[in-house]
Amino acid sequence: MSPLTHLPKRREALLLVVGLLLLGLIALRAPDFVTPANLAGVFTDSAILIILAIAQTAVILTRSIDLSVAANLALTGMAGAMLNAAYPGIPVPLLVFGSAAMGLALGAVNGLLVWKVGLPAIVVTLGTLTIFRGLAFVLSGGEWVNTFQMSHAYLDLPRMMLFGLPLLAWAAVAVIALAALLFTRTAAGRALYAVGGNPAAAAYAGIDAGRTVFRAFCFSGLLAGLCGYLWVSRFAVAYVDIAAGFELDVIAACVIGGVSISGGLGSVGGAVLGALFLGIIKNALPVVGISPFWQMSISGAIIIAAVILNTRAERTKGRIILRRLTAGQETGA
Repeated sequence: MSPLTHLPKRREALLLVVGLLLLGLIALRAPDFVTPANLAGVFTDSAILIILAIAQTAVILTRSIDLSVAANLALTGMAGAMLNAAYPGIPVPLLVFGSAAMGLALGAVNGLLVWKVGLPAIVVTLGTLTIFRGLAFVLSGGEWVNTFQMSHAYLDLPRMMLFGLPLLAWAAVAVIALAALLFTRTAAGRALYAVGGNPAAAAYAGIDAGRTVFRAFCFSGLLAGLCGYLWVSRFAVAYVDIAAGFELDVIAACVIGGVSISGGLGSVGGAVLGALFLGIIKNALPVVGISPFWQMSISGAIIIAAVILNTRAERTKGRIILRRLTAGQETGA
């Protein structure tokens, strides 16, 4: 029997244990890193990654993938920043709502192309990734929107403190809570697992796979649009290449968190822990004096290890199903 079969059954528990061990090792070199205030800062730094990892989880559960989330974020963030710079009197909540709505519309484009046209999700979102970046360039003319051009209200909202945490962190908490309810307590959430786990069985159960995939892309786009505002207001600048390559971090967080690329397996908790794990690594390695180049290598090695664990878990699940089928046939005989 392989040692991997002795790993904890729940991936979230394993990731939590590994994360605590990692914090313990970091504390040996940098004790200040594990103070509550600093850990709260790490959570805030990881807030946008957490939100996008949850968005990506919904899509991956349906056996699809959304490579355009970061480009969606860049386009909606640029549009919101330019609108605020041109019309500073527009209420900030209306701009936030507009960014989220625009992101939802962009996600709907992806979903419709996958659902109605029947194109592979990876091809569609690779194309829209380029289109969204191009539109951001056309919209801005390649110019930046700098801090002094945006209103204080627009920039300060995510930094407002509430019970010791900025609103940016509370936004992530709210998304985690709502997504957990959506994924586990609603028919739409259960449809994500059904379509990704066994499309044929889902069809027999009356679940429209195409519509479910479309909803997943809309959900992903909505959260990417929200993150467009959060990113620009947090870093106080908007330009075409913001969050370039960030879609890879988002997918990595999902994989580390146990979300299966094959669909049907994964959870909101796993995606959150995967994002936090990456956030801890990215914040801790420079503190303990490890080169950024090693940081990339370590992140890559962790992703490969996560994929191996995911593959092993899926094989084990398949064997259990086969054993149950075999036992049922023997009983019937």
